[in-house]
Amino acid sequence: MEDPNRLPSGHLPTSRKEMEYMGWNQADVIFFSGDAYIDHPAFGTAVIARVLENAGLKVAVVPQPNWQDDLRDFKKLGAPKLFFAVNAGVMDSMVNRYTANKRTRSDDAYTPDGRANARPDRAVTVYSRIIKQLYPDIPVVIGGIEASLRRLTHYDFWDDALKPSILVDSGADCLVYGQGEKPVVAIAEAIMQGNGKAIYDIPQTAFAIPRNMSDRFAENCIRLHSYEQCLADKDKFGENFRTVETESNAFTAKRLLENCGDKTIVVNPPYPVPETDELDGIYGLPFTRLPHPRYRNRTVPAYEMIRHSICIHRGCFGGCSFCTISAHQGKFIASRSEKSVLDELDKVVNMPDFKGHISDLGGPAANMYRTGGKNKRACMTCRRPSCLFPKICANLNMNHAPLLDLYAAVRKHPKVKKVSIGSGIRYDMFLNDAGFIDDTGRKYFETVTRYHVSGRLKVAPEHTSDRVLDSVRKPSFRLFLKLKELFDKLNRQKGYRTQLIPYFISGLPHCREDDMKRLSAIMSRTGYKLEQVQSFTPTPMTLASTIFYTGKDPYTGEKVYIAKTAEERRKQQKYFFSD
Repeated sequence: MEDPNRLPSGHLPTSRKEMEYMGWNQADVIFFSGDAYIDHPAFGTAVIARVLENAGLKVAVVPQPNWQDDLRDFKKLGAPKLFFAVNAGVMDSMVNRYTANKRTRSDDAYTPDGRANARPDRAVTVYSRIIKQLYPDIPVVIGGIEASLRRLTHYDFWDDALKPSILVDSGADCLVYGQGEKPVVAIAEAIMQGNGKAIYDIPQTAFAIPRNMSDRFAENCIRLHSYEQCLADKDKFGENFRTVETESNAFTAKRLLENCGDKTIVVNPPYPVPETDELDGIYGLPFTRLPHPRYRNRTVPAYEMIRHSICIHRGCFGGCSFCTISAHQGKFIASRSEKSVLDELDKVVNMPDFKGHISDLGGPAANMYRTGGKNKRACMTCRRPSCLFPKICANLNMNHAPLLDLYAAVRKHPKVKKVSIGSGIRYDMFLNDAGFIDDTGRKYFETVTRYHVSGRLKVAPEHTSDRVLDSVRKPSFRLFLKLKELFDKLNRQKGYRTQLIPYFISGLPHCREDDMKRLSAIMSRTGYKLEQVQSFTPTPMTLASTIFYTGKDPYTGEKVYIAKTAEERRKQQKYFFSD
């Protein structure tokens, strides 16, 4: 018997007709997203929408609205009771649409049939402005990675310019950064209670206020250099970045205030890292794990890649200088329980198209499940952006036993034939120059090689130059060579036929053309034909992009060479494809 409170497909409504089927005259929250609507926990829109639904709200989704016609997609569901929620999708819309050489991509993995141009550049800003024009009195709450990493003054690679907070350009009322489950529910509750000012006190949010109101938020705050000061002085922007990164990685952060014109941008500290039961509750929500039926007979490439994958943790303490994960998810690890993962596994193996292969069992990094500080009090005072660099923190628990137990439990499922590890493996968590750090690290390496490699184990040394690797907070290339030695030895001993595939990036800080020439020569000597390669793309709120813009390391003040012109970047990239 059909549930009158749910569509036959189990999805949330995306049209007026579907809302009427559910007996709704009006939704409480309406999402506008740059991605196709996939009701799967790997997609942020689905997660936040399900969390709001679980809080008792009526939630509708408008995926990939047309912003170039008469705006009917923005009008078709009317106004929500509480607020509009806006994101660009799983990826930043500029990274999604343009290559590292600023060429337009010919496809979009998050759009049906991979069709390009289904979302605008700077989608959060475009969608928000349209909604504000049509519904000026309804709050607009922006989130997702595009908004999160632009919450303050940031460098924009595509315009080669310093930009103000996205709150200024978009006109949005509130920004949720990082993992948004708790703040969006708190925002909804505040609006339902008729207390709009309560939004100002919700953790993990940012908003713009008149400058003369900023004294209200001065307690336990850090005042950053203003947008105008950063425009006039690159060193001040570098100082801002250092403060923002430090606070983003602090267990207990301070509120940040940044003036921009006649406004002050206020960034409240984040919520505490989710406990295991909180994360289990989120992943236990009734996701269909399927694209909305509106895409019948079409495929969404990104979904095809992750449909049979399972995320087991959030956060990353690697602190790589070119990566946005810690700025968005934080460096403290939140892990699911084994029971929660196995419950999701039961759902995956019972999908009609499942043929026995789990495509990934991981997270931002494959092997950080249930790792973290041994002494939590020490973590509370730590200000390091990375727990692994310049040396591994003595307080870091890197025991791989819980992860090995989880892998074994998943492999035992009668419907599972193969479990691949598609997430990136941090081999410096189980290996040093002397060999394996501990027995669980050795067992992890052997287990992954035996059971969880689909022919090729992909790892990311990033470069061969230690000076470049120091600048991006990665271990020496010697460690990759040690890994390769052990990998080849294990393959010989056990008769495996697996390959180790390294991933490299050109154009990183300190990398000159000679460094790329040496990288190419080293790879030729070791018998590798480079496959997993890319050119560095400066994205907002990373150390490497700050160096790209300022020409300096904001922590040391040292001048740093970085390939900035298109010609310099092209010359470096060509070594990936030379004979």
